Amino acid sequence: MFSVTVKEIMEEFQLEELTGCKDYENIEISSADVNRPGLQLAGYMEYFGTDRMQIIGKGETAYLMQLREEDRYRRLDNFFKCGFPCMVVARGLGIFPEMIEVGRKYNIPVLRTDDVTSRFMSGVIRYLSLQLAPRTSTHGVLVEVYGEGILILGESGVGKSEIALELVKRGHRLVADDNVEIRKVSDKTLVGTAPDIIRHFIEIRGIGILDVKNLYGVGSVKMTENINLVMKFEHWNDKKVYDRLGLEEEFTEVLGITVPCLTIPVSPGRNLAVIVEVAAMNNRQKKMGYNAAKVLSERVLGNINKSTEYKDTGFKD
Repeated sequence: MFSVTVKEIMEEFQLEELTGCKDYENIEISSADVNRPGLQLAGYMEYFGTDRMQIIGKGETAYLMQLREEDRYRRLDNFFKCGFPCMVVARGLGIFPEMIEVGRKYNIPVLRTDDVTSRFMSGVIRYLSLQLAPRTSTHGVLVEVYGEGILILGESGVGKSEIALELVKRGHRLVADDNVEIRKVSDKTLVGTAPDIIRHFIEIRGIGILDVKNLYGVGSVKMTENINLVMKFEHWNDKKVYDRLGLEEEFTEVLGITVPCLTIPVSPGRNLAVIVEVAAMNNRQKKMGYNAAKVLSERVLGNINKSTEYKDTGFKD
């Protein structure tokens, strides 16, 4: 189970801390869901997720404002004693003294943002979904080619880093080399990134470590990218039959999500960077509904059918 601290949330969204709580570095959030506590402030505590961030907007503030001070304190006290990671007040709204008091009483940080409630909520959910997503790591290279995230796999020494470097020279972008961290951010989406310590670096045997961002500029690298295609490179095996038409699509499973996969044989003289570029464009075409292999197959079958119909008429040359 992954988690994010309240301190990280504060730094990411530039939140103002109002209760003087010093323990926010140790308060962890493990749920990507957030809650607007309308029912809870009214006293209904059933099915209340205490592991969620609580966000108060204009509606909740207006409700609390029309209460008497003693009623407002009682409702806030009943709410805060349930325990939750933190409270965020949106729109830069004023903070009730009773909220500060119960926040200090139960050691729950009360934070504030100037952002509107809905926009802040969507941003927090998106951030938490990424940070708390199931993840794995793999030995490979991740590049962005024509808007497609290509995960290049293969045994050590097959030339993965050299392919990535050539792609960067051709105007594409490096995301990760050697170690790719993959996160499942939704039921259909995988996002890859590089570990912080090796981000933007690439290893080329015989040369050593290169800083791609400094060599080729900030436009040559990218922090994260969706994984749209997996390409497995292997040394050419004369005894193996490789697919030459592409009619049978191959898939691989990563974190429970199926991703299109290609197996590419490597031999001297093959321009592998061009092959990756063509594979990226062809994958985009397939997603848009066009499959060149199927079109060619239909043409061939059409010609065969025409030839058969001609013979069935009984005419001779």
